[in-house]
Amino acid sequence: MCTYVTEKVAVSGSAKGPDGWFRVTDGSVYFDHPVHAPDDHTLNIDFLAPGQGPAARVAVELTAESARALAKAIEAVLAQVPPGLA
Repeated sequence: MCTYVTEKVAVSGSAKGPDGWFRVTDGSVYFDHPVHAPDDHTLNIDFLAPGQGPAARVAVELTAESARALAKAIEAVLAQVPPGLA
C-alpha cells in the first residue's frame, strides 16, 4: 500500500554523487516502497539540486526503526553544539 505521505523542505548543504560533490537545495522525505532496500516499505530521503538535472540526487532508504534512531541521533548532536556554531 502506498501512503503518498511526503514532506518537502528547502535545505542548504552538499551531497556527494557519482560525479563528485554538488550543492543541494531541496529535500524530500516520504514513506513508500523502496527502490533498492529489501523491505516492503521504508522512509526515503532524497537530497536534490533540481537545477542540475536528475543526476544531482542522493537517495537513502531506511527502515522505520533506523529512521527514528537517526532522527534521535541528529537531535542529540545538535543539542550539544556550542551556542553560536549552529
